[in-house]
Amino acid sequence: MIINKNFILASFYSFFPTLRPLTNVSFSPSLPLELALALCCAQQRLVWNVGAKTSVSKMDLQSELLKSIWYAFTSLDVEKCGKVSKSQLKVLSHNLYTVLNIPHDPVALEEHFQDDDSGPVSTHGYMPYLNKYILSKVKEGAFDKEEFDDLCWMMTKKKNYKPTSSQGGLLCSPRDCFKLFCLFNLLSEDHYPLVMIPLEVEYLLKKISTAMNQEWDGKPLEDLLSQDASVQEEGMSVWMFLDHMDTGRLLRVTSVEAFSLALDHVFLEMYHNVLKSGYMWKKGHVRRNWTERWFVLRPSVMAYYSNEELKEKKGEIPLDQYCVVEAIPDKDGKRCLFCVKTPCKTYEMSAADQKQKVEWTQAVQQAIRLQSEKKSSLHQELKLKRRIQRELSQRERSMSLGARSPRGSQSDDLTAQANLEKERQEKTIEIIIQHQREVEAQRREKEEKEREKQREVQRELERQLLEAEKLRESMQAEMAEKEKEAEQQKRRIKELELIQHKLEAALNTEIQTRVEEEKVRLELERVLQAEEEKRRQCMLLQQQEASHHVSPREEALNGAKEECPAPTALHCASQELQSLRETRERSHQHLEEVQEKLRKASNHVRHWNIQLNRLMKPVAPGDKLSSLPAKITCPKQEGALASSEFITKFQPRTSEEALQSTDRQSPTIEEELQEQMKEVTLSEPEGLEAQSNGQGR
Repeated sequence: MIINKNFILASFYSFFPTLRPLTNVSFSPSLPLELALALCCAQQRLVWNVGAKTSVSKMDLQSELLKSIWYAFTSLDVEKCGKVSKSQLKVLSHNLYTVLNIPHDPVALEEHFQDDDSGPVSTHGYMPYLNKYILSKVKEGAFDKEEFDDLCWMMTKKKNYKPTSSQGGLLCSPRDCFKLFCLFNLLSEDHYPLVMIPLEVEYLLKKISTAMNQEWDGKPLEDLLSQDASVQEEGMSVWMFLDHMDTGRLLRVTSVEAFSLALDHVFLEMYHNVLKSGYMWKKGHVRRNWTERWFVLRPSVMAYYSNEELKEKKGEIPLDQYCVVEAIPDKDGKRCLFCVKTPCKTYEMSAADQKQKVEWTQAVQQAIRLQSEKKSSLHQELKLKRRIQRELSQRERSMSLGARSPRGSQSDDLTAQANLEKERQEKTIEIIIQHQREVEAQRREKEEKEREKQREVQRELERQLLEAEKLRESMQAEMAEKEKEAEQQKRRIKELELIQHKLEAALNTEIQTRVEEEKVRLELERVLQAEEEKRRQCMLLQQQEASHHVSPREEALNGAKEECPAPTALHCASQELQSLRETRERSHQHLEEVQEKLRKASNHVRHWNIQLNRLMKPVAPGDKLSSLPAKITCPKQEGALASSEFITKFQPRTSEEALQSTDRQSPTIEEELQEQMKEVTLSEPEGLEAQSNGQGR
């Protein structure tokens, strides 16, 4: 009876409506029914794992913790009988309570084993207590898993790990051995005693080689597997793995420092779920400035620190399924920008180059995908996929061998059909390889275009930088010219201030001289008036003397009788007139001295005024003349202008008119006075002679 496999599979999905066939699954027509059903179950189990509400369930967390606890428990089994004393279990439980951050329950162990006093407790006897009082109370994120694994490693390495240096020196430091121990537990199978199959060993060694930037060499591992067939069949224990790594039989290492750095990178990536880390520039939300930070990306959060030592945490960006990562154009002098948009804020970052920008955006998108699928570890998902793939391959091989073996000897048609199926699969593989080559060629072409675009952007930036440099030089030259002009202006201002002070001093001197000249002129006018009055008095006395003129004999007779005062008064008046004349001469000389002083002061004012006008209106280079003018005329020179305040206060025009009138009158007055003085001097001897004759008589 022929059974239609498609019908049976459809019936299978109808009986289990929660199961849905994967859209990308296709089965070969020659695939046995049992294997097809197994594949459906396995693939649907993968779908269930992908669609779980929590990334790593509590059972998965407990199974990971049990691996390290198993090492701690077996380290306490000194006699290797599978049992440990209660006192030792109390110490182990107390340490587990402390490191897992669980409230201590010291009497729980005694109450749990109060009916079992026969002796040490076995693993099966300790497991119920461990599940009930410790593992059931564990909360993810409430403790440091590295500290927990370090506790179990410290307990088990004293008994089981004994490094040897037979191959010439140790490759792994104690810290490196602890990291390899944690990675071994992560990749080991879920059955006890814990072992790691060669495929997982190869996967880990390839990760370390890639981190060291060296090509993977599988020959040491192949040699080891060929020498020890039990490793291929049963797997490799952690102590065998550490011994082979320590002696360099699994991986050829040229530099111990490079191996340690690569192992640290793989440890952060696989154990701590670090998808990517590195320096980037981040724009602040308050001050809006750019600051360089060390970013550490995990599936649930993107934390940033002040440096790569991770001592000072500056903040974090929570990631969930609603976050979006986008590229943004360059600005603020920053290149290779992208942003992470969360429901609350938008974070802007600048990568070092275009390659780093692409890597960061892809890593953030991968973290957002893990959050949308409710997963917290990328490598746990990859490990599960690899394990399912191995199970499927193993079942397919076993089912194929089991189905062909009874019929292999009966007919050659099945062999031919198998060969045809193999050829078809080979053709399919070739098509896939060709497709992969085309995809790789397209990727390379895209990368080449991207590199060309980056080179074009770099050339444009270099051109802009050159233009900016030229502009900066021109601005520096202009600034230097402006500074030179400012310095000249400062010197001009200082000269103006100095000339202003000197001009003020000259004006003050001129004012004082004018005041002194006014006083001298008034004094001269007073002397001239006194001299005029005295001259009139002398003329009056002369007239009186002429009107009373008598003969000498009568004058002698009269003089004998009484003294005549007239000649004495005239003589006194002439002496006073002479004194006034001398005073007038001195005043006139003083006036000339003051006028000379005033002239010098006016010249000083005119000089400093010209200097001030020269600095206020500096001479600039004129336009070039095609030909000289026919006649060059010189403008009329004018005197320096005085301040309007001084002109209004002292009225120099009125004083100059008075001086001019005085100067015009003074020669006539002097001539009249000289003539009168001559007459007086001529008449005085005659009067004296007549007087003497009268007395002699």
